[in-house]
Amino acid sequence: MEGRFPPSNPWAPLTAEELEARKVVNVNAETVTNTAATDIPGHWGPEQDDSWNLGRFRDNLRIDFHQNKPHDAAFSLVGVDASIANAFRRILIAEIPTLAIEEVFMFNNTSIIQDEVLAHRLGLIPLTGGEKGLKWLRSFRKPPPKDDFAAQAAHNDDGEPSTASDFNTVVLGLKVECRWATEALDGRDGKKLAKEGETDPNVRYVNSNVYARDFKFMPQGQQETQFAGEDAIKPVNPDILIAKLRPGQKIELQCHCIKGVGMDHAKFSPVATASYRLLPQINITSPILGAEAKKFARCFPKGVIGLEPSDESDPNSEPKAVVKDPMKDTVSRECLRHDEFKGKVKLGRVRDHFIFSVESTGQLRSDELFLDSVRLLKAKAERFKKHLSELEEGR
Repeated sequence: MEGRFPPSNPWAPLTAEELEARKVVNVNAETVTNTAATDIPGHWGPEQDDSWNLGRFRDNLRIDFHQNKPHDAAFSLVGVDASIANAFRRILIAEIPTLAIEEVFMFNNTSIIQDEVLAHRLGLIPLTGGEKGLKWLRSFRKPPPKDDFAAQAAHNDDGEPSTASDFNTVVLGLKVECRWATEALDGRDGKKLAKEGETDPNVRYVNSNVYARDFKFMPQGQQETQFAGEDAIKPVNPDILIAKLRPGQKIELQCHCIKGVGMDHAKFSPVATASYRLLPQINITSPILGAEAKKFARCFPKGVIGLEPSDESDPNSEPKAVVKDPMKDTVSRECLRHDEFKGKVKLGRVRDHFIFSVESTGQLRSDELFLDSVRLLKAKAERFKKHLSELEEGR
């Protein structure tokens, strides 16, 4: 069958080459083959042991970090099934609790932005604070919608909804008023008096722009010790523009921030993006030399294919194409369009090598987010195992 790699003898264990071939998804000129998983027990015959084994899994599992910045991490997760990798991705996006603005109490808004639009903009501003305090803060249990009777029944079984307290709610205040710069007495507001005929609003007015830095953290109860000093709750980026004002316009409001999850609203998602791709594989089956080697290198992104002397003893010999860094490849299949490379190269992707990219919104570190996703998946598995045990006991 096309795309399968049957062993030379169905009754004998697979060779190293056959085992390696099973791990590759073949990328052809117009098709993709060998996409189905073949590690199902009995797929290759009774003599081939494909049952899941903890020791084998432990030996094959590997995590290699390629980049580990606070807001941007890239790493390879090797030796797991696609379902596990996708579970981590979905948990990263939708199930790790984070702090965000949930309720906005408008006291005065004379700007041109409507209250509901302004509240929506505020909710999407990512917040940050002390890591210890954010972990101390509890999640907020919101009541279900009144028209969702099934959710209400489930909610009643789980417990009562939360009430606002210093353990689950953070308060931020915003009070900004725009004035003419000439009204600033002796530059008391840090603005020089505007000259007559000045047209630049940043010079002509005071507080013409409302930024995220204008938020004031209002600690409640024990929050004064949990979020003291540099650990205070604040926007990740202080330069986020919230609104533009003109003289006489003002915004005065108060925000209540709670911990929620991304499945409820995107503002609670801790990542700007969390994605993965399979490691590209480029296998040069026949030597590609001279001008063809240079053309072959141009078929790939820069850095994927390198040129080396075809004769190691003679540095001046004609160049030979070698695979330098397959991780940079985008698998465009450009080289398969040219007749001179047919039969000389095979493209594929390694099915159990996932290259993850996790970009944090700033509240939590990217590497810590992945560890949180592992903890959550482990807790889900333990809860599922507990339910299975309860079902068996109830029989």
